[in-house]
Amino acid sequence: MDTGFTEAVDATAPKLTVIGTGYLGATHAVCMAVLGYQVLGVDIDPHKIERLAAGDMPFFEPGLPELLVKALDSGRLTFTTSLDEAADFGDVHFLCVGTPQLAGSYAADLRHVEAAVTTLARSVRRRALIVGKSTVPVGTAARLADLMRAVSPAGDSVELAWNPEFLREGFAVDDTMRPDRLVFGVSSRWAEQRLREVFAPVIDQGSPVLVTDPRTAELVKVAANGFLATKISYINAMAEVCEASGADVHDLAAALGLDDRIGRRFLRPGLGFGGGCLPKDIRAFMHRAEELGVGQAVTFLREVDGINQRRRGRMVDLVRELAGGDLRGVRVAALGAAFKPNSDDIRDSPALDVASALHQAGARVRVFDPVAIDNARRACPALEYGDSAFDVATGADVVVLLTEWTQFREIDPAALRTVVAKPRIVDGRHALDPARWREAGWEYRALGRP
Repeated sequence: MDTGFTEAVDATAPKLTVIGTGYLGATHAVCMAVLGYQVLGVDIDPHKIERLAAGDMPFFEPGLPELLVKALDSGRLTFTTSLDEAADFGDVHFLCVGTPQLAGSYAADLRHVEAAVTTLARSVRRRALIVGKSTVPVGTAARLADLMRAVSPAGDSVELAWNPEFLREGFAVDDTMRPDRLVFGVSSRWAEQRLREVFAPVIDQGSPVLVTDPRTAELVKVAANGFLATKISYINAMAEVCEASGADVHDLAAALGLDDRIGRRFLRPGLGFGGGCLPKDIRAFMHRAEELGVGQAVTFLREVDGINQRRRGRMVDLVRELAGGDLRGVRVAALGAAFKPNSDDIRDSPALDVASALHQAGARVRVFDPVAIDNARRACPALEYGDSAFDVATGADVVVLLTEWTQFREIDPAALRTVVAKPRIVDGRHALDPARWREAGWEYRALGRP
């Protein structure tokens, strides 16, 4: 894979470690090695480390498996389970540990972040920079910095900075190598210079840099996610109004998007957002705002979350209406399981949530996803699965588009009609051309469209 970078980082460049090799960490480690740095990836899961060291990417991300092999072959990327080894190796340590939603609460679970910082810092005996990339509540960095200095033999020679990530699943390589911005949350000129040195190849490509304090850097990520979630839920709220009034939300979104104060991006109506970031991040944002005594400032996010969840229930209702009012025994072909295309991520997936709800309502649901099907099988074994869109659609009473994979967008409606029992489709992502499907004899429905 041609990245467009020369990979000619100076031999005196800092050595990097990446703590946590999940989606964020593995992507960052691979890309930084491809940029020319010596990188050590660290994880407490030995199976994950073995897979990565063998060139086997544990998740699906376009372009990343090829870069992993390239980085390994170059000798610049290695992996370990030892934080002691990482402390000896690295000059700059990137913290990429997960911050899931705390069970029974909206709060972020920071135990893994705290454990990683504490364990690493205890082994750091020289000047080093620890850089948080995980999404955390504002104020976390200050607390971690105190903890870090208290346990590290290097004392004040270890500094903490925050460099939030803005990866989009399906576009993670480009978002790492050519980000639309780099945010450096630092407390010293030295930390800023160190980060500029580490990201020099990216900065030289033209990515703008915003230097701020760690608290603002922490807040940038959750504020951005809150805004995106709000925009998505706004157009889906308008879809509810359109359904009640007989208007067309697709045309409404097109008209709103032509206003340059609003813009077209993230105004696509449909089933709503999911995945491992937006839902848990906006909930953690609300929780942290309450702790700070400013919960009223973000109460709208509670309705944003509510609108998003209601779209899933409304999707089930739409399928029920199309099936004649009763889902018992109805054969449903569910196209998609991942929360978005170009990903195998099923965390908080609207697609899988709807498929499961249809099953619980008595429908016989068969699911196909080109990448996420194995993850779906493990998470939802009660559902049935097929080998292709045409396989699951054979004999179906209703076809439901739940994830807008390109191969689903390109299905020939006339050909698909030859295998279904009844030509009825619900487009949960506004990804299909209604006129084309109706001309092929299909009864077409979509959220927010007449």
